[in-house]
Amino acid sequence: MYCCDEVITYCKEEDVKFIRLAFCDLRGNQKNVAIMPSELERAFKYGISLDASAIHDFGDEVKSDLFLFPDPSTLSSLPWRPAHGRVMRMFCDIRRPDGSPFERDSRYILKNAIAEAKKMGVSCYFGAEFEFYLFKTDENGYPTNIPFDNAGYMDIAPEDRGENVRRDICLTLENMDIRPESSHHEEGPGQNEIDFRYSDALTSADNAVTFKSVVKTIAMQNGLYACFSPKPLEDESGNGLHINISIKSSGTEERDAFIAGILKHIKEITAFLNPTEESYLRLGEKKAPKYITWSHENRSQLIRIPAANGEYERFELRSPDPCANPYIAYALLIYAGLDGIRNHMELCEPLNVNLFKADKSVTDMLETLPLSLSEALRLARKSELINKYLPDILR
Repeated sequence: MYCCDEVITYCKEEDVKFIRLAFCDLRGNQKNVAIMPSELERAFKYGISLDASAIHDFGDEVKSDLFLFPDPSTLSSLPWRPAHGRVMRMFCDIRRPDGSPFERDSRYILKNAIAEAKKMGVSCYFGAEFEFYLFKTDENGYPTNIPFDNAGYMDIAPEDRGENVRRDICLTLENMDIRPESSHHEEGPGQNEIDFRYSDALTSADNAVTFKSVVKTIAMQNGLYACFSPKPLEDESGNGLHINISIKSSGTEERDAFIAGILKHIKEITAFLNPTEESYLRLGEKKAPKYITWSHENRSQLIRIPAANGEYERFELRSPDPCANPYIAYALLIYAGLDGIRNHMELCEPLNVNLFKADKSVTDMLETLPLSLSEALRLARKSELINKYLPDILR
């Protein structure tokens, strides 16, 4: 953890030549502007300007001035850049010229949700499991749809050709103080998964954004293209973003009410968990759920409670995909769960069947997630939860 003065001193002493000020658009795409160390003091005090009209969903040319204020606690080196003339990165808060927060700043949206949870005595911790494909590139370096290998789930070399890439990714993450827990080949050809350790909601979202940029960078250095699209290959497994959530509060009953709240609101927040047309091609097959159910251990369910003990106890939401903006996804899950606690919602009975093989007499009785992005957006626009906490988000 650094404060502003410590960051300035560090950059002087460690031969830092560039500082990237990072933020996300509403779609979760990382953006940045690079400044020289001599501009750090100005950045902390007055912010660095950006043109909101040039960022998708940030606004038009009217009142388009916004300012980036770096968060010194997020200072991290970019290990793939030279050791001499180092490049550092900080995530930023976005403010208007009068100093007020910008309503569409993803980090601001999540910070508000965290504050709401704190008022209720609830702390939320998140861990992410990202799946992605590695594709070959052509002679000009452009991506193809040819997988890097034809290995399967947890295969090893030589069938698994991605293990060195995953190793480089994990070591890079460690150098950035992000702790990967495990990595392996996934079911699809050229498909991989890396999971990293849970942390508080804001840090976890920052780490998720960092993770995607690291994976893409390391893949490029290996002559490959890392693809996070939900369904890049028609007949193969889609890419999921499994979100693991732990809450600390007064007891198990509140955890169950938190889960009940998510189940109640999941349809109306799905547009932000699965934000592309392609997202809906993934749901309902190859371990990607479409029914609104839960169970212990069962990977055919929307929410499962994995077998784990102590600090590793958690529940896992399996429907989101890597195109989601993690700040907004985490914020909406927190608000949904808090609504469950606030209204003492009771968790329904678990459904202990394999929903990918279940008879229609079972599945026809179950509620499903939205079947398309247009349906998901329609439900989001009608949502009392979203209109209460994120009124600006769908304008």
